[in-house]
Amino acid sequence: MTDLFTMEFLQALISIIIIDLVLAGDNAIVIAMAARKLPKNQQKKVIIGGTAGAIVIRAVATLAVVWLLKIPGLLITGGLILIWIAYKLLVEEKSHEEVKASNNIWEAVSTIIIADAVMGLDNVLAVAGAAHSNYLLVILGLLISIPIMVWGSTMILGWIERFPSIIYIGSGVLAWTASKMIVDEPFLKGFFEEQPLLKWGLIIFIVAGVLLLGRLTKRKQMAEN
Repeated sequence: MTDLFTMEFLQALISIIIIDLVLAGDNAIVIAMAARKLPKNQQKKVIIGGTAGAIVIRAVATLAVVWLLKIPGLLITGGLILIWIAYKLLVEEKSHEEVKASNNIWEAVSTIIIADAVMGLDNVLAVAGAAHSNYLLVILGLLISIPIMVWGSTMILGWIERFPSIIYIGSGVLAWTASKMIVDEPFLKGFFEEQPLLKWGLIIFIVAGVLLLGRLTKRKQMAEN
């Protein structure tokens, strides 16, 4: 396990915080959408119940992914998937209209849990990749995501609308995490350790490539609209 308060540990923790800010904030909107038709006095119960259920499922899923990433070849697979997620974050217009507003507490709670389980896959993979098999980092990442999911939806949505560069920072961190997963793949790690210029060149190429391609695609979409 990575020692506490080393530069590597702190870098991974900062990456997880940024990942949670960008990705878990989107999941927080699901909570608001599902609970919006309930009376005010019931909304708090739904937020707490739905978040608790979502966090339990996310914890199990993240720990399972951390374990799975130890299987040879899966770090590369996870890294490639994360590159695609980083690109989609920049170019995809997300809609939450499919999240149905519920009229009773249990229906709203189940809607939140199911929607988060589906939408939270990107967050699970990203946090697991950034944690580098460190279960303490996984737990810290989950603890950080709880207040973001409960209280952060409006705040984070406002930040992203006011400062669009946040999306690029989040996408860059995801691409960085993806590239680190690829170069840390056990059967490639030895090669990259002997070729540090190639290793860092690949990391920079992946991060810069995702950001540049995402920006160009976004500009093209805006021009077409």
